[in-house]
Amino acid sequence: MTSKATTIQQYLDELPEDRQPAIEAVRNEILKSLPAGYQEGMQYGMIGYFVPHATYPAGYHCDKTQPLPFLHLASQKNHMAIYLFCLYLNPTLKEEFLEKWAATGKKVDMGGACVRFKKIENLPLELIGEYVAKIPVNEFIANYESILAKGKKK
Repeated sequence: MTSKATTIQQYLDELPEDRQPAIEAVRNEILKSLPAGYQEGMQYGMIGYFVPHATYPAGYHCDKTQPLPFLHLASQKNHMAIYLFCLYLNPTLKEEFLEKWAATGKKVDMGGACVRFKKIENLPLELIGEYVAKIPVNEFIANYESILAKGKKK
C-alpha cells in the first residue's frame, strides 16, 4: 500500500493501531544505527532512508529526481516490510546477513531485498541495526556506482 503521507509523522498516524508499535520499533532501531550522511524522509510512499542529493547529486538512476535509496520501511496490505536496497547491492553482505538471521532461530521471509514480517517478534531487531550500521554512505555510493558501471559494460 503506497501512502500519500508527506511526512513521517503523518505516515505513522495513518498506520493501523496494531502496526504502529512494530513500525516505530524498527524505525527506532534504524535511526539508532544509521551512519552519518543518510537522511530520513518519505520516499515512494514509505519511510525512506537515502543519500540526499546534496551528497550524491546524480540521484537514483531510475529516477534522478529521487535521492539514492538506502532502505525503506513500510506497512503493506498483508504484512510490514523492510526494503534493504543496501543489502541487495551487496550479495556478500546479504548472504552474511541471512546466515546470522538463521542463527537467531527466527524464520526469515525475504524476497530479493524485502524482509516481510507480521509481528515485531519475528524480527531480530539488533541484527537489522547491525547491518544498517555496517554501510557508511561513501561505501554505499561506491558499491552503487560499481554496479552501474558493470551494467554499462554489458
